[in-house]
Order: sequence, then C-alpha cells, then structure tokens
Amino acid sequence: MLETVILVDEKDYPLGTQEKLTAHLLPQRHRAFSVFVFNTKGETLIQRRALGKYHSPGLWANSCCGHPRPGEEVQEAACRRLNEELGFSCSVLPLTTVCYTLKLEKDLWELEFTHVFKGAYEGHMNLNPEEVCEIKWVVPQALREDLIINPENYARWFRLYVLKHFSAIFGDSV
Repeated sequence: MLETVILVDEKDYPLGTQEKLTAHLLPQRHRAFSVFVFNTKGETLIQRRALGKYHSPGLWANSCCGHPRPGEEVQEAACRRLNEELGFSCSVLPLTTVCYTLKLEKDLWELEFTHVFKGAYEGHMNLNPEEVCEIKWVVPQALREDLIINPENYARWFRLYVLKHFSAIFGDSV
C-alpha cells in the first residue's frame, strides 16, 4: 500500500495529499512529526535507521519520525509510529514546529512542516527491524558534540534539529 502525506502551506494549512515518495522527489511541502523520548536521567533515545530504508539507511536519528495520514491528528500519528517502530506507547507533548528544506540522497528532498514532540519512557522496547536496527540512550550535550565531529553518522534532519533547535528540544533535559 502506498503511503500518502498531507501537503501544506508555510503555515501548515492543508492543501491536499500526495504519495509520499513523489512528495520527496518533487519536492512538495508536507506535514511531518519528530519525537524525542527522554528517560529520568535526561538522556534521549536515538535510533539507527534500518539498512533497508529508502533514504538515510543506517544513519542515527531521533527517537521516531514520520508523517500523519490524511484525517489523522499529528499527535496521534506520533504515538502510532512510536509503537510501529519501537514497540512501545507513551504520551507525547508538543515542543515546537520546524520548517525546513534539505537535500537527501538519490534525488530526494525533505520539504517539511514538522511538529516536534517529547515523550518519557524507560520500559521494554520491541524494535521493528524494517524500521530500526539499533537504539541507544545518549546525553544531549554529548550527542551534540559527536554530531559536530561525526556528522556523516546522522540523518540530515536530525543534525538540523540538534544544531539549530537544541534549546527548544533539550532545554528541560540538560
């Protein structure tokens, strides 16, 4: 089944829908979300994307990200993807929104209006191997330092979040 994304304007007003891959090729601005999960130590959960992903395979990224389906609330979609990718549920709270355009590999682009959420969790996880090949908990400041030294290990959008929106995302956790 082809995935569909919600096309939006620069203020997140819905304009229609498009097949996900097409929206990343043209590119077309669409609604997305990113989740940062924290534990009680203030560490954030990062995931290494599965090697079979159609873009950014094997790169480290935030806890979870994706696109809401047409008719689905963004917060609801974020919770759905946490369960689909990492095999757990937790409530998420909005942190900020980030609009960006990034060139990826293979003629793919990210032109996204992204809702950024935070969640808290420390229990068992059941990773979906089609989505995630590895996870780890990291201290936000150490993450930022490693990302500066080794940017090639991280997804482009994740670099943008950590380097340009650090205080909005990690402010309460450092």
